[in-house]
Amino acid sequence: MASMRDIKRRRASIQSTGQITKAMKLVSTVKLQRSRTKAESSKPYFNRMYDTIASMLERSGAMDHKYLKAGTEGKKAVIAVTSNRGLAGGYNNNIVKLIMADPGLVAANTKIYAIGRKGRDGLARKGYEITADYSEVINEPLYQDAADLTKELLGAFERGEVSEIYLAYTSFKNTVVHIPRLVKLLPFDRDSAVNETGDEPKARALMNYEPSAETVLDMIIPKYMSSLIYGALLEAVASENGARMNAMDSATNNAEEMLGKLEIQFNRARQGSITQELTEIIAGANAIN
Repeated sequence: MASMRDIKRRRASIQSTGQITKAMKLVSTVKLQRSRTKAESSKPYFNRMYDTIASMLERSGAMDHKYLKAGTEGKKAVIAVTSNRGLAGGYNNNIVKLIMADPGLVAANTKIYAIGRKGRDGLARKGYEITADYSEVINEPLYQDAADLTKELLGAFERGEVSEIYLAYTSFKNTVVHIPRLVKLLPFDRDSAVNETGDEPKARALMNYEPSAETVLDMIIPKYMSSLIYGALLEAVASENGARMNAMDSATNNAEEMLGKLEIQFNRARQGSITQELTEIIAGANAIN
């Protein structure tokens, strides 16, 4: 059995850790409320944007546009949205696993546009090429950040440096449930387009464009991409804070459970020490007599 000194030292260490995890849980709870409000209030807009683009393409018939056909050369690009900090359970590792699990996104043929240092480091260790690092964006996402990233990606797509563009992020469903998702952004596949609710866009009468279909799509598809990326950033922040809150809550509960067990061990050790001292006193008194 461990000595009372060892138990007291370990108990103090766990108490200190428990105070830290409890404080981190409270901070994450406050941040979650703010980020959750942003994510939930903006989600209908981003879903509607996706539905609008899908509906337009469904009603356009066969079109030959640069954003609707995959390049024959160039690697695949993945926007990997994770966090800059750990202590969030499996939040960051789930995105790394999601990308690695896709047979079309092998390390040798994939470029990573990292948003979040944890995902960047995890994918780099797995052999993926980190083409760009936008880790500071996740601290306070802005629409302009998504627009800048979209501009860079579309430029690489048009130059043939990348043939397909994907978005890997964690969708926020509620405080407990956070779902890793991999979405194909370009080339836009109108035959398999679905929104987050899983509803397929319904085909309607053909659409006419003014001044031309190419001009309209050149303007609206970048906005569509920027909107989806920005929406993913907001959901990722909410998911991160929710995951960290749950992780810190579990850590705090574990610390309290360990303290309870250590309290029992300490009382047993103290009781054994007292019994031993009494036995020695009685034995000494008997020896004198």
